[in-house]
Amino acid sequence: MTKEMPLVGHSMAIFASSAVMLAVSVIAVAMRCLVRSYVVRAFGWDDSLMVVALVLFITLTVSCMIGADNGIGHKNEDFKSILTLKKALLFWWLNQMFYLWATSLAKISIGVALLRLAVKKSHRIFVWVMISTVIAIGLMFWLVLLFDCKPVSYFWNQVDLTHSGTCTSINTLLAIAYFYSSVTIVCDLALGILPVFLVWNLQMNHRTKIAVGGILSLGAVASVAVIIRLPFLHHYADTDFLYSTYQIAVWSVIETGLGITAGSLMTLRPLFRWLLDGSMSYGRNGRSGRTSSRKHTLSKPHSHELNSLSNPSYWRPDIDAGKGIVNTVSSPRSNTFDDDNSSQEALYVDPSPIINPNRVTVHQTFDQVVSERKI
Repeated sequence: MTKEMPLVGHSMAIFASSAVMLAVSVIAVAMRCLVRSYVVRAFGWDDSLMVVALVLFITLTVSCMIGADNGIGHKNEDFKSILTLKKALLFWWLNQMFYLWATSLAKISIGVALLRLAVKKSHRIFVWVMISTVIAIGLMFWLVLLFDCKPVSYFWNQVDLTHSGTCTSINTLLAIAYFYSSVTIVCDLALGILPVFLVWNLQMNHRTKIAVGGILSLGAVASVAVIIRLPFLHHYADTDFLYSTYQIAVWSVIETGLGITAGSLMTLRPLFRWLLDGSMSYGRNGRSGRTSSRKHTLSKPHSHELNSLSNPSYWRPDIDAGKGIVNTVSSPRSNTFDDDNSSQEALYVDPSPIINPNRVTVHQTFDQVVSERKI
């Protein structure tokens, strides 16, 4: 039996893009959860928000695939039943609702992650302004689309002459859509550029700063999809609405998927170090998951000098070999840190570790010889 609305052309493009971005996003968030809950052991609010964004994105992509299977991407003349056309319009309406919530939560999650790294008050204020803007613009556009038609159901029932209602002017809707997209681009780029300033003064070499700043700036890639979608927004006014707006549907899915994926990739650097180092827990714990107490001396003698280590005059030639005090300095160090990379590792390690990695311990060794009293 032949399907009434086959997956071909535009509908296939919507279905395929939804399936691909769904798979990529689920893998990225799963890896993020592994890093944050098992490797770093610092699962935070940004991670919870990203998980909720993924749940909404899963709902969005499933709705897009079902909608494509029911006529989204087809011309009006392809529909043989008014009920099928109404169902396709209903799924389009649902898709835009899920899209706004999923993409907004993904951007908020990226902003909250940057808040954990921002030290300067000006940086934190800037991030909060961006988060507030994302919330405000997302809520505004969601309410506009929610109450676009009165009653709400008239959006998908308008093709049925037995129903009556009104919808917002298409010119007004287009103006709001362009405004929303413009503000979204600005917020994405702002959150993408901010990490450059966050790592600028860290104790790293320039190559490491570029690498870390680039990783943290991945959240800005979603703006690429928004920019590409801009020229297609005018298709909202076309009479063949479901057919002409397929590019809007495709790039909206890609935008949300890229935001979730890029926001999750920001947190995966500890995973690669964990795999390379082979330790079961990153940062403050050792292979067994317990706090490592191993100490490393700041200076290491040569092998031919080992025999004279017990002689205090080796370390302090200004004191008597028979009696003196030797000061040795040691520093606790996890076996997963490199000397030149300790600054960037702090970016995604629990901010309140059990052991302070900068602490040094001074040991005093007393060596005293009691001379015999001659009688």
